[in-house]
This record gives sequence, C-alpha cells and structure tokens, in this order.
Amino acid sequence: MAKTMGPVRRAFAPWDDPLAEPLIRFERISKRFGDFTAIDDVSLDIYEREFFALLGPSGCGKTTLMRMLAGFETPSEGRILLDGEDISAIPPHRRPVNMMFQSYALFPHMNVADNIAFGLKQDNLPKTDIAACVEEMLSLVKLEPFAKRKPDQLSGGQRQRVALARSLAKRPKVLLLDEPLGALDKKLREETQFELMDIQEKLGMTFLIVTHDQEEAMTVADRIAVMNEGTFEQIAPPSVIYEEPSSRYVAGFIGDINLLEGTLATSLDKAPTFASPDLPAPVTVEAEGLASGPVALAVRPEKLRIALDEPADDPAMAKVSGRVWDIAYMGDVSIFHVRLSDEVCEGQPKDDSVPIIRATIANTTRLVERPIAWDDKVWLSWDKSAGVVLTR
Repeated sequence: MAKTMGPVRRAFAPWDDPLAEPLIRFERISKRFGDFTAIDDVSLDIYEREFFALLGPSGCGKTTLMRMLAGFETPSEGRILLDGEDISAIPPHRRPVNMMFQSYALFPHMNVADNIAFGLKQDNLPKTDIAACVEEMLSLVKLEPFAKRKPDQLSGGQRQRVALARSLAKRPKVLLLDEPLGALDKKLREETQFELMDIQEKLGMTFLIVTHDQEEAMTVADRIAVMNEGTFEQIAPPSVIYEEPSSRYVAGFIGDINLLEGTLATSLDKAPTFASPDLPAPVTVEAEGLASGPVALAVRPEKLRIALDEPADDPAMAKVSGRVWDIAYMGDVSIFHVRLSDEVCEGQPKDDSVPIIRATIANTTRLVERPIAWDDKVWLSWDKSAGVVLTR
C-alpha cells in the first residue's frame, strides 16, 4: 500500500487489477552505448494517475530509461507504448509528455509568468487561454505574488516551483521529473515532496520521478522500481520494498539494515532456523516455502529491542548479547552499535572481524539519564517475523 496521503491514494492500486490497462508500457527495452549496456531487457507498466519512482545509484540506467520515454534517446531493442500507441517514431516535442530537469532550465531574461507561458505561446494558444492557464499555475504552486520577478530574484525553492508550473502548464499525459529536488536543502526538500504529492493528486496526472534519494522515493511514490546496473531488482509499493525486500541489494539500498550471512535449516516437524558465524546460536525465522541452504537474514535496526537484562526465552523471539560500541543521540532516536562479543570495548581498536549490530530506539521521553552506556553488556531481541530471509 502506498505510503502517501488521502483516501484516493490509499485505495489506488491498479497494478493489482489484471484487467487494468497501463498508460505507459516498456516492452523488453535495451539500450546500448557502444559496448556498454545501460538498460538490459527490462519491461515495466505504469498506470494513469500513478506517481512512480525510478530509484537507484548513479549509472544504474534510471535517467536513460526516462530519456527514452521523453524521446531524447532511442531504444536499441524493444518498444515504448503510451496509451497503447508505439511512440518510437514520434519526435520529443510531439509526445504528450513534459520533462522537468534538475537544473530547472528557466529563461533568465523572462519573469515568472513568461517562463510559465513559454510553451503555451509556442503552441500559438489564444492570449486569454494563456493568461488563464498562467494564473491557474501560479495559484497551484503558490507563486502569485512573484509573477513579475526574474529567476535570479527567487529562492531555490521558488525557482523549482516555477519549473514545475511551466512543465504542468501544457497538461501533459505524463510529467517526467529528473532529480527535481536535488538542489534544495534537506528541510525544503522534505516540504516540497509533500507539495508535489498534493499537486499530482489535485491534477490527477501521471508523474514519473528519477531519484537516488531513498527517502524521497519512499515519500512521494505509489510504487518504486529499484534499479541496479540496467535492470530492475524489485518493483513494488514503498512499504513492500522496505518490509519485504527481494534481495540483499534492495535490503541494503533502502534504509538501514543489519545483514547477516548464514544457513537456513528447514524440516517438516520444526520451525525454520537460521545459523550464522556471527550469532552465538541459531535463531528461529519465518521462511515459508524456502529450502535449506545459504541465505542472508535482514533485520531493520528499529525492529530490535535493547535491554540490560536478558529477555525470557520465547520461541517467537530471537536474542543475542553483546557490548555497546557506539551511541549516537539524534534527538528523535538514539542509535546503538552493539558488538556481538562479551569483551569490554574500552580502549580497544575497532576489530572488523567482530560483527556489529545496529539498533535504533525511539526517544519517547526527555533524555535525563541514559540507562544504557558505552561498554555495557546488553541483549538485543526481535520478533522472528521481523527478520527477512533473503536467497539472492
């Protein structure tokens, strides 16, 4: 289920409807630049009114895929359908898509209103229609008082809104957003993410965003495609990507994770167990349908409990002991790095052969005295359902 706001988006999941027709369809797309394969035989459906995110590190192929949809690159193989039509022969300026670039690309000699109106004037629309559309866009992005200002008289966030309004003015079927918030500071970026969501929902348009920022993708998107070296690792809503990663790569790329390598043991009469050289004893896990063999166990830091006293034995819980190596107080949470060793850490250099588990604990009360300190022996425990067993 999408991690977004409003009753419309909570119930929005056309990808689960076998009869739903996608607005955009990438069919077995590959793109090569000489000997280098940027996109390797990928297929993807994106639905009308969906806010979709292509997420991955630099060089993974996400921008290349977007540029092929915009018409700035041509697929080496495969085809792209928009509303059921193959758009490979349609030039970029005639495709019903618009692209907002990371640099915003505003005209410095034009004021805000003229920047927004530029594409409409190129289409030779009547002046009254242009004026009405510009007024609507200014209201949508809350820039009415700044209509006569030039771009150099605006803040970074205001320039970003002008670029967004100009991209939306022609009412494209799809708006492409290439790292649109990368130039903003953290606080403004977070505020603008929610504004983007609200605008997309008001207009009922399809948005496709390219980003390397995991939090940004998790906030705005109905679904995320995690990319790696030109392929899709996983395509799913944010909550599924986070809670049920399909691979070690996805688990490590999205948020913080404790990843332990080991072996899964399954039998007909006993619960599955996971054994690892990093753990003092096997722990019970949920692994329905998996066979015995090498796996990784992924546990999010916030799923862990940390205590000075050993928890009572519970078949539904896993537990390990260790020593506190580091503590970071972040205000809303405290982060504990726990070495899975009973040896006292004080004065010792960091030993990379001793695994460290990261636990994140919410600070629900004001900090007066920290009950757990450096070098304390502690117990970490977690529900067996909190650990995700990964086979790839």
